[in-house]
Amino acid sequence: MAPQAGESMRKKLALGNWKMNGETEANARLLNVLRDNEPISDDAIVGVCVPYLYVGHTRDALRGSCVKWGVQDVSAQSEGAYTGEISARMASDFDVSFALVGHSERRTYHGESDVIVASKVLRCIESNITPVICVGETLVERESGNANTVIGQQLSVALSKLSDDQAQNVVVAYEPVWAIGTGRSASPDQVQATHSFLRQALAARSETLKNVAILYGGSVKATSASELFHQPDVDGGLIGSASLDARQFIDIIDALR
Repeated sequence: MAPQAGESMRKKLALGNWKMNGETEANARLLNVLRDNEPISDDAIVGVCVPYLYVGHTRDALRGSCVKWGVQDVSAQSEGAYTGEISARMASDFDVSFALVGHSERRTYHGESDVIVASKVLRCIESNITPVICVGETLVERESGNANTVIGQQLSVALSKLSDDQAQNVVVAYEPVWAIGTGRSASPDQVQATHSFLRQALAARSETLKNVAILYGGSVKATSASELFHQPDVDGGLIGSASLDARQFIDIIDALR
């Protein structure tokens, strides 16, 4: 589960985000490789966030291993007449450890506001699922000098429905929108500066949040992972397309050691 703020050191995490990709046979091969290589996760928490249709299969493939599984979104509602929605409670029936919340693609393509994201974060906490709160700025926002204002607001609102004790159980993922699926990546110095800002923002909310894990999620590849993960405020990665390549994902996980 999520690293706790009271622990002496922050946990390292590598979470794969399959997005809208996968098919049963290919998934099985990928999950089997991850399971067979599970000793690499001794020094880190490793997980995959998969499309809803594959959650049961993923659970069955990974059960008994140290690799965790999660979903890519949850409903802002607890239950009821919301056709097509999947609640956090339903996801918890499949023993998921993580749920992505507020991913830039959900914000962009589905119009999810910071307030909606905050409700989803709360639903996860209520169901004992670790919410991975995604924050990030567009290229226009960065170039105008508003990046920290934007991500600071996103983080503040996302935590607004939680007590400080509850907020210890989140993970934050910084994903610059301009580096998602574009092949571009922020420089290690840019990543560190933003992660440092986020860590200060968490500590300003409460000293108990200083050890919340902060991941980087901007087109991380095996070739860039080691330098990114060596930055002092980077606790791992939210890995997109590279997590669909078993060998590359394992190399990224190994970079966390």
